[in-house]
Amino acid sequence: MHTPRKRFGQNFLVDDGIVHAIVNAIRPQPGETVVEIGPGLGALTRPLLECLPHLHVVELDRDIVARLQKTWPPERLTIHAGDALKFDFGTLGHDLRVVGNLPYNISSPLLFQLMTFAPHIRDMHFMLQKEVVERMVAAPATSDYGRLSVMLQRRFHMEWLLDVPPTAFDPPPKVDSAVVRLIPKTPAEIAPLDEPLFARVVATAFSQRRKTLRNTLGGLLKPEGFAALGIDAGLRAEALPLADFEAIARHLAAQTA
Repeated sequence: MHTPRKRFGQNFLVDDGIVHAIVNAIRPQPGETVVEIGPGLGALTRPLLECLPHLHVVELDRDIVARLQKTWPPERLTIHAGDALKFDFGTLGHDLRVVGNLPYNISSPLLFQLMTFAPHIRDMHFMLQKEVVERMVAAPATSDYGRLSVMLQRRFHMEWLLDVPPTAFDPPPKVDSAVVRLIPKTPAEIAPLDEPLFARVVATAFSQRRKTLRNTLGGLLKPEGFAALGIDAGLRAEALPLADFEAIARHLAAQTA
């Protein structure tokens, strides 16, 4: 038996009904490059390998790596032993399909990491803490809307697929979970921007949620800048749609050009 490790945020999916619902949502086809993050005890790995001749997995826990090596030969399962936060998904080619029951303690940083590989990815299907999915798909002017919402909505189309109760896991987590699909937007759907500047604007705007844009972005954008963009400096960051953050980044880039 494998004892779940708290430091890896391990909660293993054990509900067959949920497993099949996820695999049906993914619809993996032979010939596709599918990558599973955190295969754990193989709840998703097994049904994926029933559909696919070959699967890539990224796994940090050495005990689980050894277990996977004993269960499947290398021609069926390529194991990338290591931290998904440091893994170069670009080495696996293009048109990747990425799946996983993500460790909740690294889900946000991992989503930001995967955003950098969006040009290599066809789609992603993840089980996450329900609260994280709520933030991912949140609309402006709601309490869940924040930095994660803006950054991911710029790069991906997202769809909340299903809710998953704690009882679907062993050990049961103290939170509800949900499955979400992310499909990278095409280059034509993404307004060209200075990406690091855009990321800085969004992070700065949401750095103190209770404060107005005048206070959070005052060091970057002058009152006349807000006026030129038609943005009320008395609003909080959560009131601004994605397009306004993009407009601020474009305005700042033009000033320094």
